[in-house]
Amino acid sequence: MAVSSGGRPGGRDEPQEVSGGRPGGRDEAQEVSGGRPGGRDEAQEVSSGVLELCQALPAHWLPGDYTNTTVDAARFLDDYNTTYEQVLYHSTLALWNYKTNLTDFNSQLQVKASMEEQACDEAWGKKAKTVFPQAFLQTLTDLQAKKLIRKISLLGAANLPEKERQQMTDIMASSRSYNKLLYVWEGWHNAAGVPLRKLYPTFVKLFNKAEVADGFEDAGDYWRSKYETNTFKEDLEKIYKTIEPLYQNLHAYVRRKLYNHYGPKYINLKGPIPAHLLGNMWAQEWSNIYGLMIPYPGKAHIDVTEAMVKKNYNATHMFRVAEEFYTSLGLMEMPPEFWKESMLEKPTDGRQVECHASAWDFYNRKDFRIKMCTKVTKDHLYVVHHEMGHVEYYLHYKDLPVGFRGGANPGFHEAIGDLIALSSCTPKHLQTIGLLDSITTDTESDINNLLKMALDKISFLPFGYLIDQWRWSVFSGHTPPERYNSEWWHLSYFVSQILQFQIHEKLCQAANHVGPLHTCDIYRSREAGAILQTLLKSGSSKPWTEVLQSALGTNKMDAGALMRYFDPIIKWLQQQNENETLGWPDINWVPPVPEGYVKS
Repeated sequence: MAVSSGGRPGGRDEPQEVSGGRPGGRDEAQEVSGGRPGGRDEAQEVSSGVLELCQALPAHWLPGDYTNTTVDAARFLDDYNTTYEQVLYHSTLALWNYKTNLTDFNSQLQVKASMEEQACDEAWGKKAKTVFPQAFLQTLTDLQAKKLIRKISLLGAANLPEKERQQMTDIMASSRSYNKLLYVWEGWHNAAGVPLRKLYPTFVKLFNKAEVADGFEDAGDYWRSKYETNTFKEDLEKIYKTIEPLYQNLHAYVRRKLYNHYGPKYINLKGPIPAHLLGNMWAQEWSNIYGLMIPYPGKAHIDVTEAMVKKNYNATHMFRVAEEFYTSLGLMEMPPEFWKESMLEKPTDGRQVECHASAWDFYNRKDFRIKMCTKVTKDHLYVVHHEMGHVEYYLHYKDLPVGFRGGANPGFHEAIGDLIALSSCTPKHLQTIGLLDSITTDTESDINNLLKMALDKISFLPFGYLIDQWRWSVFSGHTPPERYNSEWWHLSYFVSQILQFQIHEKLCQAANHVGPLHTCDIYRSREAGAILQTLLKSGSSKPWTEVLQSALGTNKMDAGALMRYFDPIIKWLQQQNENETLGWPDINWVPPVPEGYVKS
């Protein structure tokens, strides 16, 4: 990864209500408080009251009495599923009400619902751990029952004594400054990084202790367990080595363009790129500087926003267009509750809302929503297709046990939404739905479009990979406290970027696509849709390797499809970089402080 200061990976934002943070199930950035993703990080208000809440919960939300028999294990899981559909609906609705009406009153209700959910998690988890210990689980022949009980029994921070739990949640409360987007990179870095640095070693110690109590070697071992393969670290390294030449060539091209713009004083052609010049607070998405990078400025970038306006598109119509894409593949229509309850536009009644687009599962098998302040633009049309992909996933696994209502691994949800967007934004598709009069197929336009995509997708990959390598090293003790410098969770996005191209290529083959991969549109291909249904319907009930095998014919992630998708831009970048240094041998170089600059 090649930025010269280090920023906070986060343009993919903090954990959301979907995929890397879908409501329900412990999410990577939230396990420490035992909370459900999206709970606004009210960790400081939650932990101390959980034990008391266990006694105040409705009696029918608490586990009954069970013995460690196969019959009672099945009864336990049935009771858990029935209860948690109610619990998760209650807490998700409270969160929805807060996000769509940001008042102190709704915040208090949401915190209370989150605490009640955590109290249920603890009560049911401790019951599972006590009545159905690991030795008993080994005797079960029903592998799905074994997997579900094991997931329920993972208590995380609830394993710790109350004093240590409170200490851990206090640390998480202090990290709220990470979520405040300041507009000066250095100001953000100082305001957010310095206060947490002293607390992080204690956080690591407590987090490890909590996960060891659940049977893991450390917290990193727990995170990797979600991917259910013993060679996961080695597999990731192989994937990263495959994409590394593309990243290095993109980096060299961007560095040269910035050199031409800022001059040799601030850009070293053998060094890393100063993070604050890359157009993103954390330097992991570079598409905001596309204006400086355009290979062929005379070629117009495809933007159908004007056509959408002329055709009287509005938010609802944009979602109907996306729905029709999915149904053309043989996938499901949005249920009536979706159209009735979703927030598809920013309200005009004076309410303050959170506009960040997110998809929601309310766990009653019929209520699925999207929250988005939709604008009539091409970029938002992309987002609409992406978010609806999450809802399609929900719809396909809605009848599975609650514990299996999630992606096959943490990267699958994002991959599904993004791979549909790969088709829906192609010139071919935009012409098919009447937003383009003609298709421009010249090489120069292709290069422009692919470079813009690479600045968004490829520039992120080193962050997604290396940040988690760092984190695992911290939890295992290989990285000592004096070398800590950040605290983020992005592996699921790395995985999703690899999977989306791998799945997309398979769907394109099923759709009998002919031509470069980046021109493929799977619209109206029932054959592609059948493969997609195979991926969606299993939720997390099977190991992701089995899900991939059944759909794609392989149980391994492979970056080859990504490289084939970007093949034209790879070759073009190699030509542009013929005399450039790839990599950053002057790794320790830093730019000088500009004259007259006042340090924040």
